[in-house]
Amino acid sequence: MDCLQAIQARHSYRGPYSRTPVPDEHLRLIVEAGILAPSGYNGQTTSFVVVSDTALLEPIRRIAPDTQALATCPALIAVVMDAPEEIPAGRTFFGIEDYSAAVENMLLAATALGYASVWFDGVLRSEGRARLVGDLLGVPPQKEVRVLLPIGVPAEPLEDHGRRPFEERAHWNGW
Repeated sequence: MDCLQAIQARHSYRGPYSRTPVPDEHLRLIVEAGILAPSGYNGQTTSFVVVSDTALLEPIRRIAPDTQALATCPALIAVVMDAPEEIPAGRTFFGIEDYSAAVENMLLAATALGYASVWFDGVLRSEGRARLVGDLLGVPPQKEVRVLLPIGVPAEPLEDHGRRPFEERAHWNGW
């Protein structure tokens, strides 16, 4: 699948996953796509923890409950952001932009490889869940888990929720 096909085929999948395992080599390709994303000042402020071990997936599922995707995924990728204070003095911190670009690359790579995923961050924003997941995965305290990407083969068909037409969202030479 080429890049534009992956962009057109990508959907946020929140449903259950099949029990089909995701091979380590595919997880590596997905993370490599994230590593190749642009980053402000080439700061490379985003790191990743690949989780495919059921012994680690189960406690993460208890920390971030009530999501079919997390409850059934055979693998997930935790996206970790450096702390702003790790950036050299005088530089603007682009951590959020950096991990956002990395996540989009990984979502497209997952789609191109035949998997589904969804960008979960809201579930990490309350009850100290980001830190709980970080502690479970051994993430240093100065870094923060910002996104969880469940990866797997969808057990249900992907739903196309559509997009508003180009003419409603894009403008030539001004608004």
